[in-house]
Amino acid sequence: MIKTIKYSILVLVSATLFSCEKKELPVPAHDPGDVITTSVSMNSDYRYQLFFDLETNTMVKRNLKTDWDLGFETTASGFHIILNTAKAMFSANTFQTDFSLITDTTGLSFKWDEPSGHIDSTAIKDWRGAQNVYVIDRGYNEIGLHLGFKKVVFQSVNSTEYVVRFANLDGTNDITYQVAKDDQYNFSFLSLNGSGSIASIQPLKEDWDIVFTQYINIFYDQDPPLPYLVTGTITNRNKVEVAQVFDKDFSAITLADVANYSLSPNINTIGYDWKFYDFDTGQYAVDVNQNYIIKSTEGKYFKLHFIDFYNTSGIKGTPTFEFQEM
Repeated sequence: MIKTIKYSILVLVSATLFSCEKKELPVPAHDPGDVITTSVSMNSDYRYQLFFDLETNTMVKRNLKTDWDLGFETTASGFHIILNTAKAMFSANTFQTDFSLITDTTGLSFKWDEPSGHIDSTAIKDWRGAQNVYVIDRGYNEIGLHLGFKKVVFQSVNSTEYVVRFANLDGTNDITYQVAKDDQYNFSFLSLNGSGSIASIQPLKEDWDIVFTQYINIFYDQDPPLPYLVTGTITNRNKVEVAQVFDKDFSAITLADVANYSLSPNINTIGYDWKFYDFDTGQYAVDVNQNYIIKSTEGKYFKLHFIDFYNTSGIKGTPTFEFQEM
């Protein structure tokens, strides 16, 4: 099964090169803002992750998708660890505790992070106390080159830091890192490249709403389920919620519509399929009727839809979108 999964990912990369809660207070009526049209460039091979803030109409931060491998939850009680699915990464628990015995991937069952972003649905899951060795498939870079494997032990976590040991499968580059927590951010990030490094990736968690990136989507209508690398938009896990509005024109959506649609915290609610590949033209086309209501980190409501995926020179990887504060 894992050979089939990895083959599917490789083909795609090569082809694209690519309970007791407080009720929310009602939002007072106000004049909506102007409709803003903007675009961001991921590059034609989708190498960049772009963090965008709706309130300020600003691309807050940009990084290469290859700049990191693991993200570590930063709350005092947090222990969850996410994979960089922009690189089509997977993780396998060897259920072995002897670091030196793990030298290859034979017999391993590789798992993925669920695209919804549910923090309890990660590939690594609850690793605490077991000291098991994990094998991390580091995925692919923007030109489809496989980045290899690392073996990793998550040794400990407390309110301020994680301790992580990792090495190449042959035991070289055996490194132990302390990864500090800072709850001004959703995650702290670690690159497993070479001897490893702490990576500055996401902006402060209050400073952005959406990120344009590649990520793994799971097609559960396939047997077995098929992980597939897609290019799209995911949202900030901190406070941001999204509703799909596919039954109204963009211009007709108003603040009153917020009450008529269910907003979801799933980070892939916007996702990737606001565009589709048109085999007649050999290009991507955008469905302008797929509209979204977005509740931002500031608690404001915006409507948004995409109008293009190409720049003025006809190069793909440039999402162009209209949005408006309601």
